[in-house]
Amino acid sequence: MYDVIVVGARCAGSPLAMLLARRGHRVLVVDRNAFPSDTLSTHYIQQLGIARLRDWGLLDKLVATGVPPLRRVNFSSTLRGFAEIEGVTETYAPRRTVLDALLVDAARAAGVEVIERFTVTDLVWDDGRVAGVRGSGGDTGEKEFRAFFVVGADGRNSTVAKLVGAEYRRVVPASTFTSYTYYDGLDWETQVRAGSDPEAFGSWPTNDGLHMVSVVRLLDRYSEFCVDVAGNFQQVVDKVLPEYGAQLRDAERVEPFRTLRYPDNYYRRSAGPGWALVGDAGHHKDPLTGWGISDALVCSELLADGLHAGLSGAQSVDKALREYERLRDERTTDTFERTCMLSQMKPSPLHSAAVKAASRSELGRNQYLTLSGGGMKSAEFFARDNLHALYEAAGTPSADRLFPTESR
Repeated sequence: MYDVIVVGARCAGSPLAMLLARRGHRVLVVDRNAFPSDTLSTHYIQQLGIARLRDWGLLDKLVATGVPPLRRVNFSSTLRGFAEIEGVTETYAPRRTVLDALLVDAARAAGVEVIERFTVTDLVWDDGRVAGVRGSGGDTGEKEFRAFFVVGADGRNSTVAKLVGAEYRRVVPASTFTSYTYYDGLDWETQVRAGSDPEAFGSWPTNDGLHMVSVVRLLDRYSEFCVDVAGNFQQVVDKVLPEYGAQLRDAERVEPFRTLRYPDNYYRRSAGPGWALVGDAGHHKDPLTGWGISDALVCSELLADGLHAGLSGAQSVDKALREYERLRDERTTDTFERTCMLSQMKPSPLHSAAVKAASRSELGRNQYLTLSGGGMKSAEFFARDNLHALYEAAGTPSADRLFPTESR
C-alpha cells in the first residue's frame, strides 16, 4: 500500500514524487515510457523553474550535463537582456532526454519506486474515492497497485483525467502550430523573434553543442506549411531575420523536423476524491512563451505541499487539494492570459506601444524581461502610472502614448 501513486514520470511527476519521498511518504511512479526518452518540448526553463531545481539540489546536476547557460534573451535588436528573478542569473534549455532522466534518477535517489513501461488502463475505486491504479507492462504483466492518493502527471492526453471525468473549466482555442529541429554549427544567443507577418522563430543552445530552432505560424497556414516543411521553415527565418536565415543555410540539421498542432489552452478541474492532476494534465497553454516545464516544476511543489499536509494529518486532504488548485490557478493565470494573447500574433495597440517604449530605456527593458520571466504581473506592467514612467523614460511623444482605458 502506497501513500501516493503518480502516473507519469516526466517534469511534473518525478519532482512531485521526489518531494513527497523526501518527507517520508511511500511513493510509486509509473510511466509508459522508459528513460532516457524524448518528448515534444520547448526545452526552455524560466527563472522560476530554475529556482526550483536549485532549491531541490538538482541544478548542479543539470549543469554537469553540459547544457550551456543562457544569460541573455534577444527579443529584438533593442530589447535584449536577462532579468534576475528569485536569485537566478542564468537559465537553461536542456534536451528532455537529459532533464527527464535526471528527474527520474532524483526520485529514485529519494526512495521512490519507479516502474517504467507500465501503462495505466483503469483506476481502483473504494467508496467513491480513487484508491489505486490498474495496468500492465512488459515486465510486470497486468497488475493492480493501491494507494491513499493517485496523481495524474501524464500530460495533455491524461488517462487519469479521462478516468475521473475531470471537466475542462476553461478552454481558449489554440492559435498556432510549431515546427522545430536541431542544428550543429550555429553560434547564436537565445533568440525569440517575431516578424511583420504573423510568424516567429526562436532558438537556444542545448546539450551536445546543438541549437534547437523553432518556427511558429498561425494555424490557418498549417496545411500549406506541411507541403514543404524544410522550405517553409527556412523561409520563416529568412523573413524574420535574414542574416540568421543565411547562417541557418550553412548549418547542419542533425535531426528530423517535428511539426505539430498544439491542443487548446485549458484548465481542467484538478482535484477530487482521492485524485489530483499536475502539469499539462491539469493546465496547458501555448508553448510560444515557453512556460510548460517551469509550470510543471512550480506546480509539482505546490501539490507536494498540499499532499503532505493532507497525508500528515495537518489538514483535511480534500481541503488541502482544493487549496492546491486555487494556488495553481493564482500562480499561472497571468502567464495563461498573456500567452493566449501573444499566441494570436496580433498584439493590441496598447501592448505594441508599451513594448516599444520598454525597448527604449533600461527601466523598460528590465521590466519587460522581468514580466516575461514571471517576476512581474501584467497588471503591474500595464498599470497607468507604470506606463507613464515607461513612456517618460523612453521619451515617447504624448500623441503616441496609450493607456489601458484607451486600448488593451
